[in-house]
Amino acid sequence: MERPHPHEGAAALARAWSALVATARRTVSDGLVVGTSGNVSVRVGDTVLVTPSGVPYDRLGPDDAVGVDLAGRQVLGGLKPTSELPMHLAVYRDTRAAAVVHTHAVHATAVSTLVPELPPIHYMTQALGGPVRVAPYALYGSEELAENMREALRDRTACLLQNHGTMTHGASLDEAYDRTAQLEWMCRVWLAARSAPGHEPSLLSDEQLREAGEKLSGYGQR
Repeated sequence: MERPHPHEGAAALARAWSALVATARRTVSDGLVVGTSGNVSVRVGDTVLVTPSGVPYDRLGPDDAVGVDLAGRQVLGGLKPTSELPMHLAVYRDTRAAAVVHTHAVHATAVSTLVPELPPIHYMTQALGGPVRVAPYALYGSEELAENMREALRDRTACLLQNHGTMTHGASLDEAYDRTAQLEWMCRVWLAARSAPGHEPSLLSDEQLREAGEKLSGYGQR
């Protein structure tokens, strides 16, 4: 296979970094993170670009790109990678994902403290692979948390992290972000429904979810 020209590789990394920064800023503007909480990554070949640790996203520019290889060795930039790097790398090792988004979204984090999985309140549950599991709590940035997340993400594209937040992945930054937003919306719906005194939310059955999944597989434009 012909190797890409070095300049082409550099250009691809520059484009990916620009898109990553835009997505990270969107998590702030959409209220999914506060300050420098949460993180975003995107894979370009064998390089994983990640947001740096503790740097406000509005201060990031083209020269601030941070990249690691799949073993976690830094290969690009001088800023320290996000402390949640073990989770991001675990996703890339386990899946064919091209992007990962981690947030501290309010409603999703609240749900993570209440149940072991988000009840199937809406048919879009199936768009994430099925009922969204909650990974048991472990210290942020730890290998234990990454392992808990791996199990919760099995056959799924999203999970909740107990007392922590969300983790989603996708074939693009847009897809990973959209899944994060969808998960936060479903958590908000479930919390609103269960807050009605004297009522319990109606939930979808496995059959109803399967039926929705089949229809969703043909949704949108080709």
